Amino acid sequence: MSNSPQVIGKLEGEDVLDVRLQKDGIEATIMTFGAAVRDLQVTAPEGKRRVILGFPKFEDHLANKGLHWGAVPGRVANRIANGKFTLDDNHHQITLNENDRHVCHGGKAGFGVRNWTILDHTATAVTLGLESSDKDEGFPGKLSAKVTYTLSDDSTLRIDWSATSDQPTLVNLTTHAFFNLNGTSGESTSKHRLLFDSDSYTPVDDGLIPTGEIATVENTPFDFRQSHVIEREDNFHYDHNIVLRDYTGKLKRGAELVSSKGDLTMEVWTDQPGIQFFDGKPLNISQPGHDGMQLKSRSGICLEPQVHPDAINHANFPSIVLRPGEEYKHHSEFRFRA
Repeated sequence: MSNSPQVIGKLEGEDVLDVRLQKDGIEATIMTFGAAVRDLQVTAPEGKRRVILGFPKFEDHLANKGLHWGAVPGRVANRIANGKFTLDDNHHQITLNENDRHVCHGGKAGFGVRNWTILDHTATAVTLGLESSDKDEGFPGKLSAKVTYTLSDDSTLRIDWSATSDQPTLVNLTTHAFFNLNGTSGESTSKHRLLFDSDSYTPVDDGLIPTGEIATVENTPFDFRQSHVIEREDNFHYDHNIVLRDYTGKLKRGAELVSSKGDLTMEVWTDQPGIQFFDGKPLNISQPGHDGMQLKSRSGICLEPQVHPDAINHANFPSIVLRPGEEYKHHSEFRFRA
């Protein structure tokens, strides 16, 4: 089967393309809009099973672009308090896009809603690139970003992000895929079991901005040190950064997600210090997803490997500063087994 790029729509006069990748046990469709994972199917007991949310029509994807379906948010994923930061004594203001109060996922026109360019592709991998100009959304420096999706053995989706800049700037890239290991039957993720290799998390204020504290998960809703069902009697909403254990910058397991029936498992391996856990509680989408699935509350969850939110404004958090002559690199893997 050919995996030549196919036109699926238009964005401001440009063709939006997708590329289908295949390897034994796993198939993925990557589109240029947002450099997004548009579809992902893995081997399950019944055969192939779709495990991420998305739309068969690009128009429906575009209509709901604010939720970054499978996309690469940037230049800084997650939140920056009040859109403000100081770098080398220079003050910067990023375009506010969350309740006119904060910045989330790079501003009003962040990387997740841009049309990337396919730089290279094979039957099992594709690399996309994006050029971001100086002062783009308020960020300093001309930035060149790349993301490579690779299907590898043992039903694994590997993602490699990289970036360089001609001025000191900020970079924190991730994936915003919504996972549902039950497939597209319409069953929610509430009964999924989740484990984090983590003893702590970053508490937040009422705007979901970290306070700066790194707190223990003990006796909190964030204690997933042992695998357990996500759903809680108090209907708690998760949109929080989990701090991974023993961070060294090397690839290690950060999380394990198990389908409601226990017949499919996904492990998240990453070289990042945290994973944002978003439980999809606010989802209520009128357009149907893949296979006609109704996308409603908790139809999918995000597990986003990242540096902690608002890192630039907290000296005790890992740095997201990128300087000329350096290269930002991030490597994560989503490993599936039935």
